[in-house]
Amino acid sequence: MNSKVSARQKIRYRIRKKISGSPQKPRLSVFRSNKDLYVQLIDDENGVTIASASSREADIVAQKVNKVEKSKLVGSSIAKKSSDLGITDVVFDRSGYIYHGRIKAVAEGAREGGLKF
Repeated sequence: MNSKVSARQKIRYRIRKKISGSPQKPRLSVFRSNKDLYVQLIDDENGVTIASASSREADIVAQKVNKVEKSKLVGSSIAKKSSDLGITDVVFDRSGYIYHGRIKAVAEGAREGGLKF
């Protein structure tokens, strides 16, 4: 396995040991591919995804902006979906990625949308 991938996996497991989501305070999990970004609100007690958003949604793809700005739009999109469900508090799961760039932009977009970490 690629050493960079396995290093991220180790960090990811270390983070997941400490945090988990509940129905009242779900886990906001982020996955970053080279091209797109995906976020999910996860209830770990029941093992279900409550809501999700990605940079592949039609309204986000339509906007011609760079990847960091798209990430911010994804953050605000998940914040809007969670507020529709009545969720205001979440646990942020960066999934082993460094809190910088696109991951930070998602967090800022979600905070601006009204989510509390």
